[in-house]
Amino acid sequence: MKYIVLVPDGMADEPLAQLGGRTPLEAADTPNMDHLAKNGHCALVQTIPDSLSPGSDIGNLALMGYDPVKNFCGRAALEAANLGILMDVDEVVFRCNLVTIADHSMADYSAGHITSEEAVILIEYLQRAIDWPDVRFYPGKGYRHLVVVKTISVERLLKVKTTPPHDILNQPIKNHLPSGPQCEILLNLMEKSRNILDSHQINKIRAESGENPANMIWLWGQGSRPELSSFKERYHLSGCVISAVDLVNGMGRLAGLNVVNVPGANGYYDTNYRGKAEYALESLKNNNFVYVHVEATDEAGHNGDCKAKMQCIERFDKEVVGTVLKRLGKDANMRILVAPDHPTPVAKRTHTRAPVPFVIYGGGISPNGVAEFSESAATKIGLKFKSGEELIKYFLQ
Repeated sequence: MKYIVLVPDGMADEPLAQLGGRTPLEAADTPNMDHLAKNGHCALVQTIPDSLSPGSDIGNLALMGYDPVKNFCGRAALEAANLGILMDVDEVVFRCNLVTIADHSMADYSAGHITSEEAVILIEYLQRAIDWPDVRFYPGKGYRHLVVVKTISVERLLKVKTTPPHDILNQPIKNHLPSGPQCEILLNLMEKSRNILDSHQINKIRAESGENPANMIWLWGQGSRPELSSFKERYHLSGCVISAVDLVNGMGRLAGLNVVNVPGANGYYDTNYRGKAEYALESLKNNNFVYVHVEATDEAGHNGDCKAKMQCIERFDKEVVGTVLKRLGKDANMRILVAPDHPTPVAKRTHTRAPVPFVIYGGGISPNGVAEFSESAATKIGLKFKSGEELIKYFLQ
């Protein structure tokens, strides 16, 4: 048996008045996911444990078959693993967003979705300009980067309260800055970055072109040196992961999965949906398990853009699910799982911990009477699994 997991990040949502009380998933045209639901097993799964904050780090760990309570080491640490960053035991790594601050508020958590080419120049410039021996900047992709800080107390720095920038869009930042023991180094870094970035030529050009400047870094999501048990040892399957974000690829690397890079996969609305599906199908020729993650639906949720979210859902359905379904058809030696990692409601523009719909289709799976793939249809069946780990064990059994 071969297995493919398709994760539309943050696709689950809540009913919207503008959609007549439907969610974006229910309002979107999704014939391929509906086909899976009609011919497969569909219900709800609780991917986010009560003790942890809802996020893609927690949700994807769960859908990769791990217990986040036992295995979570911090979001930034997972991204660091994908970038090959070697951390010492006395170091803590932070996510480092390039953001736009205007009138002391979070105007844009992604600095206008700045390009990787521009961002790398800014991050490398910050490293030279700040030049602190205990601080190292690492460029990532787009607006997402990392900072490693050497400290006399890893435990205390891990306990600093930080806030995801996408959770405070258009809000004053003063009440959401890092707080707690040893937060001073983070506050100093953020303030110095603003003084340095404001005058950079790239930001002057962006502002003149009507684009949001990357005029400050935002530090959050810290973690320590990560460890994760091998997926192959855990589930006796060889596999790979396909994603455009370092977070998910980092999980895959730590789990011993091969990371497959897809040209044109960029983590946003215009990502290479079909390419991800095609590379996944090719990877299955030499692997038993493929984990495919698509970020676009989550970005639309954070942007509060209902229309864009529906469009991303429809492209996911047509170009990812449809491509896989067309190639595999009714292959009795194949199973497909579709599940979001968590909801990202467009009305709330942040992650929530509500259960999400899932569907399993393929060899040995019998239909359970669901007419479509949606939150309401899955809710009628109810909560089937209390954790993503339970779902994956059932899927792979």
